[in-house]
Amino acid sequence: MKLLPSFKIRERHRHITRLIKANTGRLLIAALCSLMISGATTAMGYLIKPVIDDIFVKKDTAGLLILPLAVVAIFLIKGLGSYGQEYFMNYVGEDIIRQLRNRLYDRIQDLSLAFFQKERTGVLMSRITNDVNALKTMVSTAVTGTMRDLASILGLTVVIFYQNWRLAIIAFFILPVAFLPIFKLGRRVRRVSTGCQEAMAELNAFLHETFAGNKIVKAFGMENHEKQRFFDRTQRLFRLEVKGVIARALSSPIMEFFGGLGIAFVIWYGGMEVVGGKTTPGTFMSFLASILLLYDPVKKLSHLNNSIQQGMAAADRVFDVIETQTDIQDPADPKAMKSGPHDVHFEAVQFSYGDKPILKGIDLNVHHGQVLALVGMSGGGKTTLVNLIPRFFDVTQGRICVDGVDLRDYKVADLRREIAVVTQDPILFNETVRDNIAYGNPKAEEAAIIAAAKAAYAHDFIMRFPQGYNTMIGELGGRLSGGEKQRLCIARALLKDAPILILDEATSSLDTEAEVWVQRALENLMQGRTTFVIAHRLSTVAKADRIVVVVDGRIVEQGTHDTLLARNGEYAKLYSMQFANNHGASAAGVGH
Repeated sequence: MKLLPSFKIRERHRHITRLIKANTGRLLIAALCSLMISGATTAMGYLIKPVIDDIFVKKDTAGLLILPLAVVAIFLIKGLGSYGQEYFMNYVGEDIIRQLRNRLYDRIQDLSLAFFQKERTGVLMSRITNDVNALKTMVSTAVTGTMRDLASILGLTVVIFYQNWRLAIIAFFILPVAFLPIFKLGRRVRRVSTGCQEAMAELNAFLHETFAGNKIVKAFGMENHEKQRFFDRTQRLFRLEVKGVIARALSSPIMEFFGGLGIAFVIWYGGMEVVGGKTTPGTFMSFLASILLLYDPVKKLSHLNNSIQQGMAAADRVFDVIETQTDIQDPADPKAMKSGPHDVHFEAVQFSYGDKPILKGIDLNVHHGQVLALVGMSGGGKTTLVNLIPRFFDVTQGRICVDGVDLRDYKVADLRREIAVVTQDPILFNETVRDNIAYGNPKAEEAAIIAAAKAAYAHDFIMRFPQGYNTMIGELGGRLSGGEKQRLCIARALLKDAPILILDEATSSLDTEAEVWVQRALENLMQGRTTFVIAHRLSTVAKADRIVVVVDGRIVEQGTHDTLLARNGEYAKLYSMQFANNHGASAAGVGH
């Protein structure tokens, strides 16, 4: 297992400690309740002496009336203390977990696209749910138990030494011997717990992938294959969980055995003292009862050690993400970015994914109001090129300037405020139609939302929904057709009204009729904006001010549609291939 630097471990501990200290008031009340519990437990151990010596031996009838009332009072105090401690400590634990969960999600949202490409969605979900829940057990249950049990141990220890210091020394000699294997088991529990959390994260990732791709699973008849893959993962998780059960289950028998040795010796040695007249039966029974009461919180501490080890394993996984720094950083002294038309310039831009070069020496000047179309075969780098504009990634070499200023000199939020994006895959959220259109402009008025929907030719089908603009669209817009989803995304971009527009295969999901109307809406939208259009169907970019052909990360041609066709180069080849495919498809349709 990879060991973390000690300074990082200490910082993680300090962070959790700071969260705990923020609830000092409630912790003090919980500590007072713990003292009530330990005081009641200690009193129960001590009361056995007067019960035996005064009531049973000396026949004290007055004490027989008082002691039952004392017992009732002790149990009432213990019950009130248990309730108060349980409530306040769990309140503190839930609050700390809420803050950690919020901070984890906050950090994940701030990380760059490169992070999301490396991590799987299901694994990240597991960090926020399963791992943080394991921390909850450590923070609330373990801290609660530690406070309660330590207070009980302290009180009972005083009683034991007060009753018979010789026997007390003998009893306490055995406890350290019992704890040595417990701590070793605790380390094993932590290792196994880390493995279980990783296996659970893998399981979540698998579930996310197979549920999201269920249509493909069924289309290819791979249900049994996916079932077997799932069974293999649950089998691995089962084996790890069983190892954890074995390690945790061994703690109790070890404590029971050593505790039994101690109690057996106490009975023998104390019995000899009672027989020899060195101590009274009541003192011995009070001592023995206190020892029995003492071993219970000590045994519970061994279980709490397991919870703490599991929590620390979860803390490592949570803080691994919290401490991750995004590679897209705001500048120390950002320059102000004005709203309005923008020029965009690429200067010797290169970009690589790791060691794999994607873009190689891109030089482009796009003036405000121009429409630049990017065409080429799949994998040539077109989408990567436009992803650099909103700083989803940063260039490896060269620079991209907006109005003559390097993108990296603006605040990321200011830059992205000036950009609207419509992607090939329409991404929508399980909210109302209205909320999805207003996603980039949540304060937009109703009239503006409807106007954007009409401009995207979405208003008519929206009004056919049972609740119109208040209709919930389902997860990822699952209740809509592909064309309807794309038109809502276009309406969202229209409402944002950003001066830089990126259309990445924005009409690829539309049928022929819908594409005609949406293309007209996009042409109106592009007026006066700096627009980057990625299109597979070359007919949709014929009217662009300039067409750039990207092949293997390089610009090989650029010009207008007519100019590039006349040049009879790469663009003409693409156009001829597409025309031939379209013609062939039409002919096949006629023949059929």
